[in-house]
Amino acid sequence: MKFSFKFSNLFGAVYKKGDLVFTGDGNTLISPVGNRITLFDLKNNKSNALPVESRFNFTTLAISPDSTTLVAVNDQGEAHLISLISRSLIHRYHFKYPIGCVKFSPDGKYVAFAKGRIVNVFRAPGKHLGEYNPFVLEKVYHGAFDDVTCIDWTSDSAELICGSKDTTARVYSMKKSRKFRICKFSGHGDVLVGVYFEDSSLNAWSISANGRIDRWEANMELSDLVEVQNEPPEAKKKCPDDEEDDEIDLLRGELRDSKLEEENNDEDSDDEDTKLQRLSYTLNVKKYVKTGSAKITTVSFHKQSKILVYGRADGAFFLYELPEVNLIHSLSIADTSITRIVFNGTGDWVGLGCENHGQLLVWEWQSESYILKQQGHSAAISSLEYSGDGQFIATGGEDGKVKLWNTSTGFCFVTFKDHSAAITAVKFARNRKFVVSASVDGTVRAFDLLRYRNFRTLTTPRPVQFGSLAIDSSCEFVAAGGQDVFEVYLWSMKVGRLLEVLAGHEGPVVSLDFNPGLTSTELVSASWDKTVRIWNAIDSSMSNEVVRLSSDCLAVAYRPDGKEFAVATLDCQISFFDPSTARQTGYIDGKNDLASGRSDTDLITAKKSQQGKAFTSICYSADGDFIIAGGHSKFVCIYSRIEELIVKRYEVTQNRSLDAVDDFINRRKMTEFGNLDLVEMRDDGKNKISLPGAKKTDMAARSFKPEIKVFSIQFSPTNHAWAVASTEGLLIYSLDNRTLFDPYMLEESITPASIRNAKKEKRHSDAIMMSLRLNETPLIKEVIESVPPTDIEICALNLPDVYVEKLLEFIAGAVESSKFIEFYLIWVKHLIVRTRSLPLNVLLSLQKGIQKKYQDLSKLAYFNKYSMMLIKKMGASSTGNESSEEENMEMSM
Repeated sequence: MKFSFKFSNLFGAVYKKGDLVFTGDGNTLISPVGNRITLFDLKNNKSNALPVESRFNFTTLAISPDSTTLVAVNDQGEAHLISLISRSLIHRYHFKYPIGCVKFSPDGKYVAFAKGRIVNVFRAPGKHLGEYNPFVLEKVYHGAFDDVTCIDWTSDSAELICGSKDTTARVYSMKKSRKFRICKFSGHGDVLVGVYFEDSSLNAWSISANGRIDRWEANMELSDLVEVQNEPPEAKKKCPDDEEDDEIDLLRGELRDSKLEEENNDEDSDDEDTKLQRLSYTLNVKKYVKTGSAKITTVSFHKQSKILVYGRADGAFFLYELPEVNLIHSLSIADTSITRIVFNGTGDWVGLGCENHGQLLVWEWQSESYILKQQGHSAAISSLEYSGDGQFIATGGEDGKVKLWNTSTGFCFVTFKDHSAAITAVKFARNRKFVVSASVDGTVRAFDLLRYRNFRTLTTPRPVQFGSLAIDSSCEFVAAGGQDVFEVYLWSMKVGRLLEVLAGHEGPVVSLDFNPGLTSTELVSASWDKTVRIWNAIDSSMSNEVVRLSSDCLAVAYRPDGKEFAVATLDCQISFFDPSTARQTGYIDGKNDLASGRSDTDLITAKKSQQGKAFTSICYSADGDFIIAGGHSKFVCIYSRIEELIVKRYEVTQNRSLDAVDDFINRRKMTEFGNLDLVEMRDDGKNKISLPGAKKTDMAARSFKPEIKVFSIQFSPTNHAWAVASTEGLLIYSLDNRTLFDPYMLEESITPASIRNAKKEKRHSDAIMMSLRLNETPLIKEVIESVPPTDIEICALNLPDVYVEKLLEFIAGAVESSKFIEFYLIWVKHLIVRTRSLPLNVLLSLQKGIQKKYQDLSKLAYFNKYSMMLIKKMGASSTGNESSEEENMEMSM
């Protein structure tokens, strides 16, 4: 098994807070999600996260006009320069102060940062300068009395306007001009949320939070501001004839008269400067839009079409046509504040982000339809489950919602809201027809994946808070364990009737799992009573085998072949048992692997806190040789089952905006009164003191930071990825083969040249085996696609079994993106027929790729069917009209 897993995508959260930006073509929306950045490709219906991680949450984004460079600033003032071409971090620059706004100039040469009351303008790195020295300071502008909130540039990138919280806006210039002077707009009455220049003009618009929209008209055009060339001062000017001037008497002769004429000309030029018309503005439009009690929170202006859109604190947004300020369109999308709103390049789409709901929308206002509508879990993701082919992921959250995510696109395509309380477990059926969820509301619900409805609700005679769930391989039995009632309940999925109540545990049943064997009905349950019980689901005698452990059980999982199961306990150990004999076959001690950070309010060190941490979720790999585990820590560990040693440890996040990430408390918080986070700030005695032992973070506390945890973890059935549900969201780690050179039985004679020579000589079997041994994806694709379809059967028969498996793994990945569908299906047919047995993960990878291709083609054929019907009807109607016209012509003649 390969371990080159890299972070590849982020599900479960689409927007946290901060700016939204569109790329230059308007087809991609860039959204900050915590300390990561996600790109939503609206044209191809895909999302992917950049492999760039900050130490704190991103809040401010700006993209260059050519869409090659992205500047992202976190809430601590650290700017990241990211290349969107290589998808990598280029440079960091720390402002040491929060940044309120970032804006690139239209020509891409400058980028302006609003640092408190100051505006810093840097030279933008890239091709415009001919050099690559990031963040070179060019200008610094002062004048605002409060933090600057918005910035905009003129179309020639020479002037910029800055609005601030002091209810004023100021116009600055990047060049020296005799006609320019700093202009100030005042009288708004509230904080400015947006200031904009008109297209190719100095006229400006200002929008304040109280709904006032002003238009400021300039007394000149952009072309009137002519740049003055920098000249050296008079003291540094050198006269070419210094020595000769010393010998001439300037008080007499013709030289005296010429000198007096020059002085008179200088006085005339000074008088012209005093009479020179300078830049000034007049207020010619002043409008108030009705906002009621809700203030304007965000605004965007499309300069070419002169359309203004703003979002309010009540979840409504409005589109106005300027300069008449006529209402075009309005819509209410949520019951909470709209955090950010932005136009795309063409002005057809409006992107909206809501921080409280974690909602991201793209609205096409002309057709009044959604281009994108995504919302993550509003609370922590408590459980996850891969589908049998690895194509979908089901997640259950503490917000009571079940969401299904497509692993190929990264989008959530259905949400079930039938539960009324937090969800504790979700499971996919082996036949991929339904998904089951358990909740603390006392119900187990089954959702149909074809019609997307809740078709079965399983309940108990008395209320029970369910904490665990399992479904057998035949999809006939569903079992759930109680948290407050220490029993296991067994239902029939077909009739929806409660069959058995398995009693015996003396503590909460926290984990259940059925034996994955096709004919097995064996069930294992783990409880806090330090026991694991092995049941037979169809045995009416309720006899069970009891396995006693030294500590409380937290999680249990079967190996894919059903011949072993693993149990994670509170003492941070993973024990392995044989279900047929109930004997222990091995164990792994993970105390030193599950490193824990120190929370801001902890009174003990991280090393001492680590002793109370444990694995809460475990899962076997598809081949059963490895096991992955995660728990109360930012680390995920992969162990070898055979050697019982750790193979690799992954750090889920480096986000210091979360609690328990650092090992030490920040020394800046240590005062003479102790840790500042532990100091109670109670003036009137109204603040409540948190209850001792409370696990949830008090959001009304002086310092609120969610703690980093791993709630659930699982390997993909194809062994090519694994998913982890953490405080950050649903993180996907997949194999990165692009930068990995992993040959198989490589020899000196196996080179790209020798492989191509074998291909030219039509020794296709040898060329395929040599390319598989070199393991270069482009070369394998070139060799396989050069084989004539008539020779595929012969090549498949000549390949050894070990190469057949590797070739099928390659085809499983290639068939998703290749246009030679039938060609690859012929390969699959002949390779499977000649092979007696194949690993399950290879077959699942093939099924996933072919199923995705089938869905894409069926959707395309569905649309084409009705398009062809429309074309035929239009053709028939046009021929009918032509024949009727000919008949009329004949009748008239």
